[in-house]
Amino acid sequence: MDGHTVAYSRSVITELMVPSYANFGGKVHGGTLMSLMDKLAYVCASKHAGNYCVTVSVDNVQFLRPVEVGEVVSLMGSVNYVGKKSLVVGIKGVAENLQDGVSKHTNTCYFTMVAKGTDGDTAEVPPLILESEDDVRRFCSALQRRRIREEGLAFMNEYKGKFQLDEGSRALLATERCILGMPQA
Repeated sequence: MDGHTVAYSRSVITELMVPSYANFGGKVHGGTLMSLMDKLAYVCASKHAGNYCVTVSVDNVQFLRPVEVGEVVSLMGSVNYVGKKSLVVGIKGVAENLQDGVSKHTNTCYFTMVAKGTDGDTAEVPPLILESEDDVRRFCSALQRRRIREEGLAFMNEYKGKFQLDEGSRALLATERCILGMPQA
């Protein structure tokens, strides 16, 4: 199976932020931006895979700066990693105020997508051809995020399975903004 370069499936979605996208605080809804990012992840992943792709997970979603109504948001996506049947698409969002020409980095996230064949089963994806040090760094970073996610899930599953409301738990909560409204055992 021949591979594709990162540039092959790199894509951009640009959209004007209109009043119907605003929340009660007058800023663009995070969900509106997430929807646009999901569409972009689909475009990048499907182009690379040559198949329909579905979202499996979204990691490291960061809303760095608020997006204002009237700004133009450009979301830039690229395939950063491929496994046998999955791909990771990195997305960066930039909002531009057209009146003053000021741009700001507003969002970053990583979508894990899985390719589906015409039969609905998962499908193998082409290898990713890494042509620059940035390509290699992004690929290796995706591997590290996966390792950290897997270790974190294992830790939390073990923690939840062994959890007891004991002195250790009470000590953990002692400096937090919560009130235990239950009798001590």
